[in-house]
Amino acid sequence: MPPAAPIEPLPLVRAHGVRKSFGENEVLKGIDLEVRSGEVVCLIGASGSGKSTFLRCVNHLEKIDGGLVWVGERAVGYRIKGDKLHEQSHNEICADRTDIGMVFQHFNLFPHMTVLENLMEAPLRVLKQRKAEVRRRALDLLEKVGLSAKADAYPRHLSGGQQQRVAIARALCMQPKLMLFDEPTSALDPELVGEVLRVMKDLARTGMTMIVVTHEMGFARDVADRVVFMHGGRIIEEGPAEEVIGNPQHERTRAFLSAVL
Repeated sequence: MPPAAPIEPLPLVRAHGVRKSFGENEVLKGIDLEVRSGEVVCLIGASGSGKSTFLRCVNHLEKIDGGLVWVGERAVGYRIKGDKLHEQSHNEICADRTDIGMVFQHFNLFPHMTVLENLMEAPLRVLKQRKAEVRRRALDLLEKVGLSAKADAYPRHLSGGQQQRVAIARALCMQPKLMLFDEPTSALDPELVGEVLRVMKDLARTGMTMIVVTHEMGFARDVADRVVFMHGGRIIEEGPAEEVIGNPQHERTRAFLSAVL
C-alpha cells in the first residue's frame, strides 16, 4: 500500500470573497487570496485599486462588509459558532493583532519616547513580558536594522529612513507571525529608500511571512515569491514575480507596468 500523501498545512492567510465599501464606493469587490507561511507576497497596482484597504482588512483595521479573512486558524474580527459569525470584542481583536505586525507609510513612532522605549512599549504593556527579556530582544533588533547607536535617541533626531527602520524593529519586537507593509518607502526621500528595502530583504530571508503593498518594482521582482496585481478592487493577475512583472498576461497589468517601469 503506498504511503499516504502528506497533509498540506493551511495557508497562514486566507481571504475569501472580501468586500469593503466606503459609502457608495465599493473599494474591494470580492478578494480571494491565500498566503502560505514563509511566503512574501507583493500587492501592486495604481493608487485607488484597493491594495492598502485590503491590507488593513487583514488585521481588522477596516471592518469588512462581506467575505472573511483567516490568519492561522482564527477568523479576523469574528468568532464562528456553528454556522454563525459573532463579532469579537475590542479586547479580543487587539489580542489577535499581537500576531500581526504592521508598518505604515508614516512611521507613527511615539515622539516622547526614545528608540529603545518605542520598541519595548508594546511587549511590556500588551504581552506583559519581562523587562530584561524585552530589552535584550529590542537591542538585538536594533542591531539587525543597523541602529544600535540610536537606542537612546528620540525620533525627531532620526532621518526618515532611520525612523522607518525603527518602526519595522518595533513591529518585530512583538514576535509576530505575519508582517504587513503598507507602502513603507513612499514617504521617504529617494536616497533613503534603499536602506529600508535592505532591512525588508533581510527579513524576508529569515522566512517571515510578509504581505507588502509597494510601488518598488525592483524589490517585488527580487524578493516576492508572488506578485498580485490589483485594479478596481479586484485581483486581475497573480503569479511568480518574474512572470507577472517580466511577462504580464493581462492588458491592464501591462499598461500599469509600462507606466511605472
